[in-house]
Amino acid sequence: MMRKKRRSSVEKVAGTTAAPKKTLGESTEAKKSRNSSRQPKEAASEETSETVFVTFVKKAGVSLKHNGASHEIAVDQVVFQKRIQQQLQKSPRYPDILKEFVTDLEAYVENPDRFRNCLLPCVPQPSEGDVSSFQESLIRMLLGIEMLQTLIISTLLEKLPEFMFDGIVDGGLNIPRMIINQLKWLDRVVDTKELAAKLMELVSVAPVEVQRDIITSLPEILEDSQHNDIARELNALLQENTQLTVPILDALSSLNLSSSLLTEVREAVMATLAAVQLEDLPVVVKFILHSVSASNAHEVVSNLRQKLELEQCVLPPVLQASQIRMKSKSSAGSASTATASGSSQDSVTLVLDCIKSAVRFQKTISEAWLKAIESVDDVEDHKVLDLLVLFILHCTNANQSRRGAERVLKLKVRTGLMREALLQKTFRDYSQVMRGYFPSILALAQSLVRSPDPCVVPFGGQMYSHSFTAFDSYCQQEVVGSLVTHVCSGVSGEVDVALELLCSLVVEKPSEMALYAVFVKGILDYMDNLTAQQIRRLFHLLSRLAFGQQQQGSHIQDDMHIVIRKQLSSTVPKYKRIGIIGAVMIVGSMGALRPKGKESQSSSLSQETLRQVTALLELVKSSSESSPEAAALYYDELANLIWSSALDPQVEEMIGMSVLDDFQDDFVVDLGPDIAGLVSFIFPACALYNLEEDESQGGIAINLLPLLAKETQHKGEQQRSQIGKQNRRVSPLCLSPFFRLLRLCEEKRHQGDLEEIDALVGCPLILTNMDVVDKVDSLSKAEREFLCSLLFHTINWFREVVNAFCTQKETEMKMKVMTRLQNITVLQALLERALAGTPGYMPPVSNFDGETTDGISFGVPVNKAKKGNGTGKKRKAPGKNAPEGASQPEEATEADETQQEQPEKEKEKENRLSVRLTAYRPFFRELDMEVLSVLQCGLLSRSLLDSELHTKMTEVQEEVVLGPTELVFLLEDMQHKLEFSLTAAPAKRAPFLKMRADKTVGFSHLQQRSTKDIASYCVQLLPALCSHLENCHNHFQTLLSENNGVVDGPSTDVEEHQVMSSGYQLLLQVINTTLNWSGFSQPGQRSLLKKALGVLAGRLKEGGPELTLEQLVKHSFEYLLNFRSTMPSLSTALCLSQLLSTVSEKGGNPGAYREQTASLARRFLNQSWVTASGEKERGSKFNEALHTLLSIYLEHVDDVLKAVEEIAGEGITELINASKDESSASWPTLNRQTFLVFYKVLMAELEKAARRIPAGKTSDSSEAQSEKLLTWNLAVRDFHILVNLVKVFDSRPVLNVSLKYGRLFLESFLKLGMPLLDYSFKRHKEDVQSLLKTFQLSTRQLHHMCGHSKIHQDTSLTNHVPAVKKSLELFVYRVKAMLTLNNCQEAFWMGNLKNRNLKGEEILSQRSQGSDDDDDDDEEEEEGNQELPPAQEQSDDETNCHPSVKPEDGSDISHK
Repeated sequence: MMRKKRRSSVEKVAGTTAAPKKTLGESTEAKKSRNSSRQPKEAASEETSETVFVTFVKKAGVSLKHNGASHEIAVDQVVFQKRIQQQLQKSPRYPDILKEFVTDLEAYVENPDRFRNCLLPCVPQPSEGDVSSFQESLIRMLLGIEMLQTLIISTLLEKLPEFMFDGIVDGGLNIPRMIINQLKWLDRVVDTKELAAKLMELVSVAPVEVQRDIITSLPEILEDSQHNDIARELNALLQENTQLTVPILDALSSLNLSSSLLTEVREAVMATLAAVQLEDLPVVVKFILHSVSASNAHEVVSNLRQKLELEQCVLPPVLQASQIRMKSKSSAGSASTATASGSSQDSVTLVLDCIKSAVRFQKTISEAWLKAIESVDDVEDHKVLDLLVLFILHCTNANQSRRGAERVLKLKVRTGLMREALLQKTFRDYSQVMRGYFPSILALAQSLVRSPDPCVVPFGGQMYSHSFTAFDSYCQQEVVGSLVTHVCSGVSGEVDVALELLCSLVVEKPSEMALYAVFVKGILDYMDNLTAQQIRRLFHLLSRLAFGQQQQGSHIQDDMHIVIRKQLSSTVPKYKRIGIIGAVMIVGSMGALRPKGKESQSSSLSQETLRQVTALLELVKSSSESSPEAAALYYDELANLIWSSALDPQVEEMIGMSVLDDFQDDFVVDLGPDIAGLVSFIFPACALYNLEEDESQGGIAINLLPLLAKETQHKGEQQRSQIGKQNRRVSPLCLSPFFRLLRLCEEKRHQGDLEEIDALVGCPLILTNMDVVDKVDSLSKAEREFLCSLLFHTINWFREVVNAFCTQKETEMKMKVMTRLQNITVLQALLERALAGTPGYMPPVSNFDGETTDGISFGVPVNKAKKGNGTGKKRKAPGKNAPEGASQPEEATEADETQQEQPEKEKEKENRLSVRLTAYRPFFRELDMEVLSVLQCGLLSRSLLDSELHTKMTEVQEEVVLGPTELVFLLEDMQHKLEFSLTAAPAKRAPFLKMRADKTVGFSHLQQRSTKDIASYCVQLLPALCSHLENCHNHFQTLLSENNGVVDGPSTDVEEHQVMSSGYQLLLQVINTTLNWSGFSQPGQRSLLKKALGVLAGRLKEGGPELTLEQLVKHSFEYLLNFRSTMPSLSTALCLSQLLSTVSEKGGNPGAYREQTASLARRFLNQSWVTASGEKERGSKFNEALHTLLSIYLEHVDDVLKAVEEIAGEGITELINASKDESSASWPTLNRQTFLVFYKVLMAELEKAARRIPAGKTSDSSEAQSEKLLTWNLAVRDFHILVNLVKVFDSRPVLNVSLKYGRLFLESFLKLGMPLLDYSFKRHKEDVQSLLKTFQLSTRQLHHMCGHSKIHQDTSLTNHVPAVKKSLELFVYRVKAMLTLNNCQEAFWMGNLKNRNLKGEEILSQRSQGSDDDDDDDEEEEEGNQELPPAQEQSDDETNCHPSVKPEDGSDISHK
């Protein structure tokens, strides 16, 4: 009856769990009524007679107490258990006595207080001294008796539902938990299976708290045999109820599971990861990571990385801010939301701690994380978690994981897969989490900034910047200290980045940075290794800290003044230069325009500050008067300051007035009749290049020739008599810098109006008659050098004039600017001729912020020439310091195939001269970006040109037009600028310490603009560039139609053709460099990219902003494709192909344009290229262009192997059969001079294609294997054709290429092809056999090449031999292994292969070494046991492929 009733109570609980509150009320009421009804009965039973239970327990040594006292035990619990067992067994009613005993126990514990007492530990009786102090509870001791255990467990589990909803009762006891605890750690469980079933039944009906208690106790209750079964049930429960995630995973972690079940459970847990509560996430991650083995670590970690979305764990800052606002409005109502972001960050911290402990103690997991992050190959797929895990891996003590994290981070940043946006997001949302990894973040930032790879340096800088912004003052101090260390390192790349970061921090966080001003000031002791630009940045940030509006940095003002005065007073030019730069920067900060905060104050400079600024400028001026270079530097620095900074009007006015007066006094003279009569100069003086209409004597002129003569004379006197310095002397060196300063002052003072100085644009210069250049060979060395200097100064003056007036709107001014551009191009032509006759000449310095301004040795210009020549043109620096004829033999050797007469030599001479002037680029004044606006003028038509290609301005007064020569001049300058800023910007930071000359010379103004501004400016110029492009296209189209499609027709002007070709090519290069800017890939620059492509697309088809990027790319591609018909040279055609390739990559589907790009490249390759003079194009530049164009063709063609076979099989065969000077009929660009170019590209692309063939797998289907075998057959056939070409073309370069790429191809075959043969041999025996036979023919030819190299003892060839022979030997044994794998080892036969030369003749000198040349034959067989004759052989280290015949003596002789 009782048991039935209790069972129904379980059912009752099960039926009412849906409404726990109601049940709770009902059950407590029921219990009270039950208790009250039982009281009299229990009292009566106690009085009348004791039950079996009470009697047995007392006899066994336990006194049952009431009224809340604990039961007392007089004996040890083992003795107690033994006595109970004996009493039960000796009873005449055994085994029924067992049920009676348990029934009495049930009756006894009906009273809740008694039940609780039975669950609490017993206490020893005071009189018994030998009983241990701690004893188990009565129930637990009874559970230790095996014959009673099952019955008592049933009783306990039936009692448990009565207390399920009580929670914690008086005394802080939780009865359900106490019941469960009785079952833990029993010595033996009699019926584990039933116990597990009952517990899981309870779990299904119990409330969550009890469920958790039961589940977490399961590992301590059940025996190992039950672990797998219970794990399956828990796994099923986990899918149903996410509330129990933590206890279930805790239990599963403690269970002893089979590996297959563990995998199943882990996969199930992984599947629920997205639905897990945030606070449970750390437990889930911990379980997943602690359940992996070495074999599945990579798979599990990759899966976990994919599913763990930390981004969803943290509120975005906008929501956090809104929650904070809500909190401020109702502090009581939103107390929980205030901690939301904090608690979520805590959970993320715990998740990362789980990952950290896993990677620290399990090497396989750290390696798996690295692999998982490394295998992500899309920017969008990278998560915040990836960065955080890399920081974790770096902070663990293991060197391997630290290095691995650093390597992966660099790799990801270099390839552009981890970008600043991800870093910013990580710092923004997880700053609290990341603070714990600050040492690692700092170390990684240091490593990135120090990296010689310029691609990763900016990312390291961003890590510094975000650390300073996001972390506390301790971290800020560490960041500043680290940046200062970088600056003091002296490595240019590090210094640039660190100074840039310090400057940006001073601008963004002035008050915080002011606290660390004393750290930054320490850099002043390490200025020796800094460049001028770096010193400028350093003083900019120091003066901003010291003299800016934030007063915290004022304590370093005195130190700054002391340093500046010390440097200015130095006689060493290097230190004086530092002083001048620093002083001007301080003037910029002290005299800066203050924003109008309060009406009364801060609107203008105080008189005291103005006095200090004036005094400092006077000090600099007086310190630099004695040295023209120092004075010029001062003018340039001051000009830069006025251009780049907003100065107080009082300061601007003071500087402007002083400059205007000084310039007129120093450089401007009145034109008078006595100019021509001056006789004290080396050359007779005359006024040239006057653009003023009024030729009267009242004009002004620039006094250049007399000043230069005085300068030359003064230098001579100084050298002779070592006279001390004069107080002040005017040097022509200062002319251009001073004029730039004057112009910028006037612009600032008059808001861009230059009316005050507009006479200078057209005024003449006092020079000498330029006919003297024709007689340069008859002049003395001093006269020639004087003439060259005069030309340099004149060109630099005109360049500054163009800089000044290029933005003026009046037509007359535009005309004059255009004329000055023509003057520059004419003077440059004269200068080329003068320089050619003046070897060893050192030009006057024009850029004064370089490393050296005084005392430049004669060795430097040669270096500079080489440096300045790094623009893809041939290096002709030696010719610069040698007489004109000195470099002609070199030219002849470079183009040794070309045996042209005088016209070719003349052309080479012209090329040499123009290239040589490029080498002098550092000695010309820099043109501003604004000068490029001149490109917006129209291009001069052919009808307006006279024979010298110069405009007769008097005839074309109506419209300002640009001549072709001037167009080329401007485009060359633009291309230099773009290569420096858009393409080569990262490269210029790489620390090439051994190169003394600085690549930044001549770009100091450009460096002050951001790359984004430069790119935007270029996009604005795109319409004008497209117009010029179309004009060039029309020019050549007209030319072709006039000449009936022939380039070198009678109406072709060779010089004009050359200039227009250069212009055409430069236009394509400039547009390509602009569109190739890496910044377009940044999210913020997408609109600029669309604008640029919109210009190109709009030339063809009118479209608005509604066009998508893909449509714009399509229309731009079509527009540019139209120019293909008028390409004047192969190099121009290459530029067009590269531009089309660049445009196609800007869309989301570059593959759509592959076919068009390939067919265009093929069209150009199939075209015969002829110069305007009628000769075929040739020479090293032509070969370089051909190499690139052929590579583009093979990279874009659909089937590389087929294309290679076509060229090698058809084109080269035609060439072999053609006469000596003829080309291939189907490939006109392929002739004997270009064969090496074709051969090298074909071999390289074939090897690349082989690497791209997927490796064979066991799982491949028969069709897949056939397809791969077919591909390898094609590749091996192509390889065979190419390798055998060395028999016809056996020059050293061809052999070199063949050996190099032959080895690489062989290695690819061993790595990717041989596994395929292993698996497909049985199914495709004939195919495999055929492939190996063909390959053997190629490897034998490689062996012959090795023999040839050894005989000729050619080092460049023999260097390849060991590696080739090693690969060939590996091939032999690999084939043997393949045959063994397929049980055909008997088909493999090994013999000796004799060494032969290229023609197949035996090398007699090595006959004695035959035994060393063990060579093998890898062989295939047919079905059955029939064996083929040996089909392949090998030499020592080689696989060689020709059928071999086995002679009578048993040795193997290979015959061709």
